[in-house]
Amino acid sequence: MATSDQRRPEIVVGLVATPPDYPAQVVARFTAELADLLAERVDADVRWTVRESWGEVAPRRDGGVEALLDDLADRRADARWDVAICLTDLPLHTERVPLVAQTSVRRAAAMVSLPALGLRQLRAVRAAVPDLVGRLLADAAEERVPPAGGAPMDGRVAAIHRMVGETDAGELRYVASRLIGRVRLVTGMVRANRPGRAFLGLSKLLVGAFGTAAFALATNTIWKLGDALGGLRLTAIMLLGLTALVAWLIIANDLWEKPDRETPAELARLFNLGTVLTLTLATAVSYLVLFAGTALAAALLIDTSVLEDTLQRPVDPTDYLMLAWIISSLATVGGAIGSGLEDEDTVRAAAYGYHPEPGGWRDEKDA
Repeated sequence: MATSDQRRPEIVVGLVATPPDYPAQVVARFTAELADLLAERVDADVRWTVRESWGEVAPRRDGGVEALLDDLADRRADARWDVAICLTDLPLHTERVPLVAQTSVRRAAAMVSLPALGLRQLRAVRAAVPDLVGRLLADAAEERVPPAGGAPMDGRVAAIHRMVGETDAGELRYVASRLIGRVRLVTGMVRANRPGRAFLGLSKLLVGAFGTAAFALATNTIWKLGDALGGLRLTAIMLLGLTALVAWLIIANDLWEKPDRETPAELARLFNLGTVLTLTLATAVSYLVLFAGTALAAALLIDTSVLEDTLQRPVDPTDYLMLAWIISSLATVGGAIGSGLEDEDTVRAAAYGYHPEPGGWRDEKDA
């Protein structure tokens, strides 16, 4: 069996993650199964070898996808791969619509923009990458590897709306739809930015908020205030508190991306949108945790008779929820003060344009 395998022609596919943060996690999960997928969907008579690699920590932004493919082609030539595929978390556009993937036969390289795939990115990568490899090899040497079988890639990958470019030259771009594609791109950016990491990283924010809530819970003036305010005002206070907290995190930690020679204005806007949405989701989850903890503490610590004596009327569980609501909203201010004690790198991890040094994602995987 070993002799038979050695007689089969070998094709080496390089799988590059750039930057080596979230894309590297996708590559690590996908590398082990790619060879089997290529044998199943491209050519079973070829001995497929998959090499895993990292790209730049801060990939070139000014040249867009062309610069990315040029860098990938250099990496492929240096490593002597037959084909190189890049997975990136950069949100890319072409003809004012999100770019999902692009192939370049003369470079023997292709790239996939993970955010453009939406939420189920690993499933879409499994569908897209074998087809990209098959198309590159088929266009470069039709007698060596036939085109990938089955449905075309725009039928396999829901994010792809249509294909544009020079088919004869092998320079093809797979683009999303204008409206749904933009929605999928934004949700994919939040997915790639890992809001759960931002939530866990803001632990001191919750500590500060719970400290403020504990103080407010023992103040009967707050009880009366919560009873006097209606649902509309409480909603406004909650939204103002969360908005102020997100704004404070962005300003205090310098998370706002500014356009410059390396970062076009459109890309900076997308980075900032991803940052705002990630922080909004993380702080909203923190607020829910704070609300649940405050409601539980109020039910355990404040006797019904004491609350009735203060409010001068009968109370029910709704009153405890209203009390937890106003206290949680006010405590977000204390959370903002606590967030100033966070490690800067921990908070900056929520910024979409920020990427830590290589190695951090491996630590997370090992943990």
